[in-house]
Amino acid sequence: MKKWRQILILVLSLGILTALTACKDSSEKDTTAKGEGDYRTLDEIKESGEINIGVFSDKNPFGYVDENGEYQGYDIYFARRIGEDLDVKVNFVSTEAANRIEYLQTGKVDVILANFTVTQERAQEVDFALPYMNVALGVVSPDHKVVTDLDEWKQGDEMIVISGTTAETYLIKNYPKIGLQKYDSYATAKNALENGNGAAWANDNTEVIAFAKQNKGYTVGIPTLGSQDSIAPAVSQGNTTLLEWLNKEIKTLEKEGFFHEGYKETLADTYGMEFEDSLVVEEGTKDSSP
Repeated sequence: MKKWRQILILVLSLGILTALTACKDSSEKDTTAKGEGDYRTLDEIKESGEINIGVFSDKNPFGYVDENGEYQGYDIYFARRIGEDLDVKVNFVSTEAANRIEYLQTGKVDVILANFTVTQERAQEVDFALPYMNVALGVVSPDHKVVTDLDEWKQGDEMIVISGTTAETYLIKNYPKIGLQKYDSYATAKNALENGNGAAWANDNTEVIAFAKQNKGYTVGIPTLGSQDSIAPAVSQGNTTLLEWLNKEIKTLEKEGFFHEGYKETLADTYGMEFEDSLVVEEGTKDSSP
């Protein structure tokens, strides 16, 4: 009897140990499952009836929240058409520049449409679709001290940039002696310039041109800095079904003049019609690879 009791205790102990091990393994799998490469396929998005699109909430006129709490802007105009053609509801997820890649890799969003410039470094972490807009860098500064040449930058002055943007990367690489004031959002960067916390602000030329037009006392002394780049939607690396659908969608939309209509609806009031052809990508068949 004693022997059977010992055997029973041994069996129960092994069962408890196995269960604990299984729970540990399951917990470890759950933790790593939400890391890089976590995404929903095109079919999964359609089945859910919703698509999560990362956009800016403070970058007028591309992505911002209006006085009624509604998302508006050029990227929003495009995002709503994506939802319409997929026949799904669009959930707008507010993102900051530095969070765009992270939001894709962790599955927080399915697509990033937040004025995302195509670069070689970013293409190693996300997959870019075809471009829908052109952009370069620009520099805006107060009228009383207009910056027109970075080679003549005054020692001791600082340049305002937004963390995670191409402006930050470009300046670190090409003008390492210029001190940078880094901010997390467009709103805080604008406030810093208005409060005189930096000598100038470097960002996408579309953004600084808009700022100067909307705020008296500022001039875009450098309208084009570096090379012209492309703005494109991005998805998680390996999400080929969604990427292929987006590429077909962009080609179709460009054939019908959708992006030109989007410019007239959302950007013309800010930039005027003279910038339309230079900002809107004409051919959806171009390769977006950097």
